[in-house]
Order: sequence, then C-alpha cells, then structure tokens
Amino acid sequence: MALSSMQMCRKCSFLLGMRKLCVELQRSSRVLCTVNRQRSTIFPHSAGVLRSLRTPPCARETQLRVCAFSDVHPTALPGQVSRTPPIHPVDDQDSQAVDASKQFCDSVGSPVDLLSLVEHRMPLEDMDGAPALSPFEEISEEEAIQIQAQPAMPPVSISLKDYVEQSETLQQLLLLGVDLWKLEQRPNVGSMLLRLDFQMDVKERLLFLKDVGVEDSQLGSLITRNPFILTEGLENLKARVEYLKSKKFNQQAVASMVSRAPYLLNFSIERLDNRLSFYQQTLGLSAEKTRNLVIRLPRLLCGSLEPVKENLKVCELELGFHTNEIQHIITTIPKVLTASKKKLTEIFDYVHNVMGIPHVLIAKSPQILNSKLLRIKERHLFLQYLGRAQYDPNQPNYVSLNRLVSLPDNVFCSDVALASLEDFELFQKTL
Repeated sequence: MALSSMQMCRKCSFLLGMRKLCVELQRSSRVLCTVNRQRSTIFPHSAGVLRSLRTPPCARETQLRVCAFSDVHPTALPGQVSRTPPIHPVDDQDSQAVDASKQFCDSVGSPVDLLSLVEHRMPLEDMDGAPALSPFEEISEEEAIQIQAQPAMPPVSISLKDYVEQSETLQQLLLLGVDLWKLEQRPNVGSMLLRLDFQMDVKERLLFLKDVGVEDSQLGSLITRNPFILTEGLENLKARVEYLKSKKFNQQAVASMVSRAPYLLNFSIERLDNRLSFYQQTLGLSAEKTRNLVIRLPRLLCGSLEPVKENLKVCELELGFHTNEIQHIITTIPKVLTASKKKLTEIFDYVHNVMGIPHVLIAKSPQILNSKLLRIKERHLFLQYLGRAQYDPNQPNYVSLNRLVSLPDNVFCSDVALASLEDFELFQKTL
C-alpha cells in the first residue's frame, strides 16, 4: 500500500495545475520524505527506488520484470521468487502518516480517475507544465485533411521566380511592372527584397511616391532602376522632398525629377544642397536658371561632379569657348555636361575644322554637339554634293545647324536638300 501511494503521488506531482491538489501533493511528499530520512521500514520499496537510481540499467530491468504491482501489494510473477522484505513494526507517528497518505489516495481513486479529475478542473492557463505534443503522435484522417501546410521557400536559388508564390512582396512588385529578372542580376538585391514585408515596408513607400506625384505607370520602372528606395527611411524621404519644395521646386517638377532620376531621394539634404550650390556658382547662373537646369537633367544632382568639371575644362581650354558661350550651351543642352569627352572633341573638330563653322554659330546652335557624328557627316556631304552646304546666315540658301541635325530624313531631304529620300539613301551607300 505504501509503495502504491508513493507512485500515485509521484504521478500527481507531474500535473501541478490545481492549487488544492498541489497543497495535498506537497504535504504527502513531505510525509514520504520524512519517513525515508528516518529509514523506516514501513515503505521498504522506497529505498529500493532510490537504490535503483544507482543500479546499472540491466539490473533495473531485471528487477522490474520480477514484480507486477497490484493496487496495494507487489505480487510475484509466476516462475519468479518474491523479494519482498519483511515488514517491521512502526510507531504511532508513522502509522498516522501512512493512514493520511492512504486516505488521500483512496479519496482520489485510481490514476485514471486522477487524470480525468485534473483534465476537467485544470484551466488552460495552468497547463504550462504539461508536456508538448509529440510530432510523431498519430492523428485521424479528418484531422490530417484539415491541416493546411504552406510550401517551404527554397533555401538557395539563382532566380527570384522560385520565391514568387510564397512572397507577397514579389507578387505585388510584379503587378506594378517591376522587372525582377533585372533585379536578380544585381548583387544582394534579391535577398533584400525577400526580407521586405509588403505591408510594413513597401506599401508605405509606394503611397509616398504617389503622394509626391509619381504616376502609377512609372512606379515599376522607378523601382526597377532603384530598388533601394524601398529601404530608405520614410521620414528621410519626406524631408528631402520638403527641401526641394523649399528651394521653389513645384510639385510637378519634383515628381518629374524623381521619376527621371530614381536615386534622387536616396541622397541626403546636404548633398543636394552642395550640388545646387556648385552649378549656380561654377556656371554663374541665377537661382531660376539653376532650377531649370536641374529640372531638365535631374541626374546632375545624383552623379559625380568629376565628369562635369572635366567637360567644363574641355569646353574652355580645348574647344576654346568663352564663359558666356559655355553658359548658353549648358543651359540650352544640359547633356553636354555629362557627355563623353571624346565625343565632344570629335564633333567639334569636324564641325569647326571641316565644315568651317565658327565658335559663335556653334554656341548659338549647341544641339549639334549632342548629335551623332555619323549623321552630321552624311548630311553635310550630301549637301556638299548637291552644292547646298551653306551655313553662313548672311548668305542665301542658308542651312541652320539645328535643322541639319534635328530633322528626320524625309523632312531633311524635302525641305533642306530639296532632293528625294531615295537619292539620299543611294548616296549613303556610296560612303
């Protein structure tokens, strides 16, 4: 009976949920521990349990196979010798402890009754000590059908298409027209997009760009060219837009600049201010002309200043333009500031030295510096073949440099060369 009480109490201690049961279990445990410390023989198998902890596994298995426990006393199995030691007399205090333990266990009932009692009375919040469900636990077919398992993302992939079905961010970016195949070719961009949460990270910035004035049809192209705008702080983006507005850039101008120069809002206010000051002071422009220059070519605020400084020196030292001529060329054709140095020198050499155009006429028609050298050669030689290569505005049959390079072929042939398009195409084949 004593050993059975101890086993039931140990099972009860596993389900410490109800406060009343905890109190009774602790009191019963103290009684059993007191009896064991006094080395009483009333619980002979308690010492055996303690000794089993120091017994090798093989010896413990042998002892467990010897006895099959009934409700009260251990009973020897058939063919086995009972090893139950004799019961020694006990004193009155120990007898009261045993009676209390027996009364408690009898009131609870069998272990099955105890478990059902705890199940019905233990609230969910008190079951923290309950063991977790095993992943190998068998479930019914109905429960298995109700389980909705999400497909796992591939751990490694060379393409973003393997993650589109599991990533809401990639799905929404595709709907916006973002070219994911371009982004996945850039280092670390694909992993950056997978870490973004559409609701928390992407959606707010898309709404901000729409508030700035970027059209829906341009959002995909903007993010394709600059996906890093999705990781910029929203407060920083707003502060940079407010700075541009404080410099008297209107809403339409800001929207146009952001759409055509996607990296514009990635730069700090200090950098934007330094760029505006550089162009205004170096070129000697007014505030209004500086704004017009940047609006027409907003990437001037994003790129490096070294190519700009080099082209300014080329125009002044190698090409021989004066300061006012350079100022007029830049404000008319801002792309001259970012053009290739080789292209500028080759075009100027052909126009000035071969065609005989002076600096003044080139400065008045700077579009020719932004044209293709092959087009200039073909049309000049065709006019020269027809005897109509006249570029002096004071002479009859004057041909403007802007009309020479800006008109399409059919209009150039009919209005300037006074010839057919077929004749011009045949002439091109002779070059």
